[in-house]
Amino acid sequence: MIFRTAVLILTLIAALGAQDKLSLPAAIEAALGAHPDIAAARARVDYARGTRRQAGLTLNPHLVLQAENLRRSTTGNPFSYSQQADTFAYIQQQFEAGGKRTRRVEAADAAMAALNHDLAMMRLDVAARVKDAYWAAAGVQQAFELLETNQKTFQQIVEYHEIRVREGAMAESDLLRVRLEADRIALAANQARLDAQRARIQLFRAMGQSTFPEVALITSIALTDDPLITPDIATSLERRPDVLAARANVEAARAGLRLQRANARTDYSLLFGYKRTEGYNTVMGGVQWELPWRNRNQGNIESASASIHEAEARLAATEATARAEIEAANSEYLIRRRQVHDFIDHFRQQASDTSRIAQAAYRLGGADLLRLLDAERLRIEIEILSVQSAAQYRQSKAALESAMGIIQ
Repeated sequence: MIFRTAVLILTLIAALGAQDKLSLPAAIEAALGAHPDIAAARARVDYARGTRRQAGLTLNPHLVLQAENLRRSTTGNPFSYSQQADTFAYIQQQFEAGGKRTRRVEAADAAMAALNHDLAMMRLDVAARVKDAYWAAAGVQQAFELLETNQKTFQQIVEYHEIRVREGAMAESDLLRVRLEADRIALAANQARLDAQRARIQLFRAMGQSTFPEVALITSIALTDDPLITPDIATSLERRPDVLAARANVEAARAGLRLQRANARTDYSLLFGYKRTEGYNTVMGGVQWELPWRNRNQGNIESASASIHEAEARLAATEATARAEIEAANSEYLIRRRQVHDFIDHFRQQASDTSRIAQAAYRLGGADLLRLLDAERLRIEIEILSVQSAAQYRQSKAALESAMGIIQ
């Protein structure tokens, strides 16, 4: 597992260094393969696997070597070990009553099943964080590229108006307004660059990486094939790892109760072996068991019963939370989907038409400079709003998929 993780990290770093590109599937794959939180969850599963193995092991017999009636020889009373000492050599084996080993295995199996679902939930959570961070970074990156393009365009407009001022065809105050608008766009582009760097770092942080290389996010936020998602709550609850983990915890608590009830049964031990006493070789045997006079494991049984009630309550709370998350995510998804599909494209078209008309009127002298700058400012703001809305829609779609228990 460690070797595989190291190879995956080196492959990712090599790919980033060679191409400086990162797609969303590659980001998710890298996070699922090397994220420390997932590695910790895997370690907990391995720990439970070892516990399960130990629970299924059979009991070991005890070898007892024992000597009695030993004393020191004196002048008038010599001591002969072979004739006067009692020597014992016997095997003693304890047998568990009530199927304790079977109950331990059942409890360990249930605990390991719950931890496997916890691991799946951690993978789902990491993938959700990566998708959210990726779309946020992709939106900011595209907004920066858009502002950078408009900055270059406005620089050409500034140069055009500088020529007109030198020719005396335009007042210098209008040139100052154009320069001011160009500086405003440059400032916005610089802020967008800073936001893009922060979003990129946040993305690699969500991926569990400790390095933050400069990359181009190549998975586009543009919407092409976009079928409507209609969540089925019952199916989603059967898929969500946290719900499955809560159900497994209920089974683990019930298995724990069965184990504690089995532990109330008294174990017994059989022994068989050799005894030499006063020079005679004999065979010995016996049986031992505990007398449950006061301790019938009633305290642990009571605690295990309470654990079942707690696990059932947590299951109900987890299912209620899951339903609420699905409903909330679906509501946001539908609203943002409507914004993107029904409004944004219409707004972009109107802003583009307004800008085009203002430019044509300005060239023909039918509109003043302020009207042109207002139209351009509105067009840029609508373009940025379009990018932000698309990124937020992608985030809402990813959140709905995660709420439904879907990783990719």
